[in-house]
This record gives sequence, C-alpha cells and structure tokens, in this order.
Amino acid sequence: MSNTTVGIISLGCAKNRVDAEMLMFQLRKGGYILKEDPAQCDVAIINTCGFIESAKQESINEILELCELKKEGKIKAIIVTGCLAQRYSDQLTKEIPEVDAVIGIGANADICEAVEKALDGEKYASFPDKMNLPLDGGRIQSTEPHWAYLRVADGCDNCCTYCAIPLIRGRFRSRKQESIIEEAKTLAKNGVQELNVIAQDTTRYGEDIYGRLALPELLSELCKIDGIRWIRLLYCYPDRITDELLQTIAKEDKIVKYIDLPLQHCSADILHKMNRRGSFEELTALIKKIRAAIPGVVLRTTLITGFPTETEEQFEELSRFVAETRFERLGCFAYSQEEDTPAALMPQVDEDVRAHRAELIMEQQAYIMSDFCQQQIGKTVDVLVDGFDRYAECFFGRSAFDAPEVDPCVFFTCERKPRAGEMVKVTITDCLDCDLVGEMVEELEIRNEE
Repeated sequence: MSNTTVGIISLGCAKNRVDAEMLMFQLRKGGYILKEDPAQCDVAIINTCGFIESAKQESINEILELCELKKEGKIKAIIVTGCLAQRYSDQLTKEIPEVDAVIGIGANADICEAVEKALDGEKYASFPDKMNLPLDGGRIQSTEPHWAYLRVADGCDNCCTYCAIPLIRGRFRSRKQESIIEEAKTLAKNGVQELNVIAQDTTRYGEDIYGRLALPELLSELCKIDGIRWIRLLYCYPDRITDELLQTIAKEDKIVKYIDLPLQHCSADILHKMNRRGSFEELTALIKKIRAAIPGVVLRTTLITGFPTETEEQFEELSRFVAETRFERLGCFAYSQEEDTPAALMPQVDEDVRAHRAELIMEQQAYIMSDFCQQQIGKTVDVLVDGFDRYAECFFGRSAFDAPEVDPCVFFTCERKPRAGEMVKVTITDCLDCDLVGEMVEELEIRNEE
C-alpha cells in the first residue's frame, strides 16, 4: 500500500468537490500516495456528476478514457463514485465492465476498502443509505490555498419537479454550527482568506436541526474568525431571503455584497409547474428589496429555458424580466429532461427550441454585463490575486463581484509581482468581454508576511 498511487477526477458542482476533498483525506490517512494526474496512477477514482444530461455524458466520457488507459496497462484499477454512480449503479456495472468498483455516496467513508478490493482484482460495489454520506471530517483542499468552499449542508427538500438531486443526495441535512466554525478556523489557519458558503439550499441552513433559519447567526460567527477576509453566499433560495439575512449581509464587512440567487424562471405558471413559488411581480419586488437593503449588491442568478409547456409568451416574459432586472451575473441553461422526475412526464418543448431560447437569453445578458463592466471603468476595487496569466502577460484575480470558477476575472499590470493570495487595489481602465482590465495601485496586505 505504501507505494500505491491514487488520483481523483472530480466533476460537477462545488458540493461534489468537497466530497472529493474528503475522499482524498481518507486515502492519505489510509497510506495511499495522492497524485494530481489519475492517468499516471495505479488507481483512478472518478467522482461523477449526474445532475443533467450534459454532466452525465461528461462523466461517462471520463470513465471511458480511463478504461482505455487501463487496457493499455497504464492504470491498474478504476473506481467510480459520486452522483452518477449513486443514480445508475446497475447500468455502470453492466455496461462498463472495465470499472473495478462502483460505490454510492453513502460509501464514501469506505473508499480505502474499495481501493483495496479493486487492486486485489475483486469486483466491488457498495450502496449503503445515501444519508451515510459524511458531512464532517478532514479534507485536503484542492482549490487555490487562499480560497475554499465551506459546505454547511447537503441534500435538498425543495423537490423541484425538474431536479433529481433529492433522489440522488437525499433529504436536506445541516451540519452543526460548531463543526462548521471549527472547519472554517482550520481553513483560515491554512491561509484561506475567502470562504464560499455552499449547500443545495444555503438559506435553509439550520431549519432541520435547530428549528429555525440559522444562516444569519452562522455568518455572524464566521465573521469573527481571524484571517478570513471575504465570505460569499452561493445557492440562496429566494423564498428564504429574510430581513434578518439581508441585515446581516449589509452590516458585516467580511460578507461580500454578492448573492447567488437561482430563480430558474419568472412566469408564475412555469414556477408552479416547477414546484417553486413566485411570479414576475413578486420576484421583481424581491430584487428591489435586496438592492435597497444592500446598496451596491451584485446578484447572480441561473435560469432555465424550455421547461415543459413553456410558451413563446412565457419565454418573452422571461426575456423581459432579464432586461428589466439587469442581473450583474447570470447563467442560462436549456431544460434537461431527467428520468424519474415529475417534469419528465410533462409535455416537452422541442430540444432545439430550448437551446435557442437559452442562447437568446445569454446574448441579451452579454449586453447587460458589458454595460456593468463599462460602469466599473475609473473605479478602484479590491482584488484577491489568483495568479499570473502567461498568455495575457499580466496578473489576474477576482473582485468581490466575482465568485471563483463561475465569474469573470480582473486582469491587471503592476510594477511588483504580487503573490497569489494577496489583496491589492486595482484601478479599472478597460474591459475585455466580461473581464475587467486595470493597474495595481496599492497592495492592501501581503499574506504570511514575516
């Protein structure tokens, strides 16, 4: 075991990435040698995504590529876990016999056993209750050292009709506040300055274990941790944006004025069929309320086009909503028909129509984001340095407007070479597509300065 090398490919969302980080901790604790490139390892583990069709296909393609490497003798064993494994265990075992082990998310704590069995040539499958997925425990950070995801809960009780997450991940489960705070303190000691708070529904945090929406209280405690400079909220459900939460975001300096608020649609009829609440008027009022409570807030949302029965008029209503609301950040996806979900049984919109409508929304949003970028020219913003871009021949980082991995960057020139993890001030001089361009004018603090 001491010389056995293991590599992990993690696909899909940030929650899945945290699962992979916890798997890596278990493997290292078990004596295995971790390497970044699974193709160069004895054992390759694929932490799959099974959310929508494109994600499932990406997972399958990765598995098949590793199977080819195994045939060539470059890999000894392949293990598949994650959402695709949880959802399609029998199909994976039967249709891809080159895979040595398939385990559900409830078996993640037993990853070392799966590796051992696979290396011994034993076909291995384990699917305990999905609720056994560990939410607490050690993890090996796979992001840049200065930022990390902080998962506060897993699973979902919203039961949107298009979504298979409750089938795959189970019911909503909050972590104890004490465990979250302890993990955040450890991350801070390791150099993390930015915490990105995640869950399938972050705003529901605490409802199941405390009997109340406890996110504001948790955020206030996180703000007390030395070393943490930015706290960012992702995946907030609109129904649970409370006055208390808005007040907490507004008053706490460490909480960046950025809210990820997936709305999916604005038509009352479509939202009802999605098993969600709201309407054009109600959501517009919510956005106005948020912006009034938190001046300068940046809002990110995601939308779905082509949901079953969506008419041209309902799509035009969505387009008008985007035009009037002017989200600073927005992603739009064509509806994906997922088996075993209620929406899959509804009358479907043609796939080409779904895709075309998504393209139209994104084209519309491109102009809105361009206007937002133009408004930043001449301003000086705080930027968390991520690194140096060899092609652009300049440094890059993110402002408080920008969540990692999904939002644009700030590219900047400077006389001195800042290190990744430094917070600097950059005066914006231009924009390129949706990225900002500027010049560093001041370093705020050098992390780990002697």
